[in-house]
Amino acid sequence: MTNEKAVAEKLLQVGAVKLSPENPFTWASGWKSPIYCDNRKVLSFPYTRDFVKSEMCNLIFEAFPEADLLAGVATAGIPWGAMAADQLKLPYIYVRPKPKEHGLGNQIEGSFEVGKKVLVIEDLISTGKSSLDVVTVLKNAGLNVIGMVSIFTYGFDIATKAFEAAGIKYLSLTNYATLISMAVEKGTISADTEKLLLQWRIDPANWKGI
Repeated sequence: MTNEKAVAEKLLQVGAVKLSPENPFTWASGWKSPIYCDNRKVLSFPYTRDFVKSEMCNLIFEAFPEADLLAGVATAGIPWGAMAADQLKLPYIYVRPKPKEHGLGNQIEGSFEVGKKVLVIEDLISTGKSSLDVVTVLKNAGLNVIGMVSIFTYGFDIATKAFEAAGIKYLSLTNYATLISMAVEKGTISADTEKLLLQWRIDPANWKGI
């Protein structure tokens, strides 16, 4: 399986993940967050990009060997899905947030056969809502969704329950708890701050910062 600590270290090294417990970020949902994750930054660092791609391909090969094709989630999941599909020599499609307003009006881009087993590729899982919306789109198109792989997950209970309810298996290369532990190991944050950051993950909606 994937080396969660190594992936977390790479994300921290290239600045894909920023920790700011004293001056928390505000998400679109209104939640205050001590962390901001932007895996798009990894794309700008060739060796880190190659490492993350390889870890993703290893995870797909081990956990979802039955996959007939991969589906990237627009927009951040598109490059990772394309790279993984290329390395694994699998067909590839991607899913838009909504159908195009011109042309053929496609929401799913690419060619596929109904009934095929598709694995969804995400970059990040928070509450799981937008990710599972993509699952619904693929299922409505007649595809058999066998699971989802992402680079990072916050590990929220709300996401775990949502995926369980949908009957969708999901795996991430690394996760919030591992990343925070790595940040302590590297001296980025203190052990006391680690405790506060782990509390945020338990109840992010009501977390007000340090």
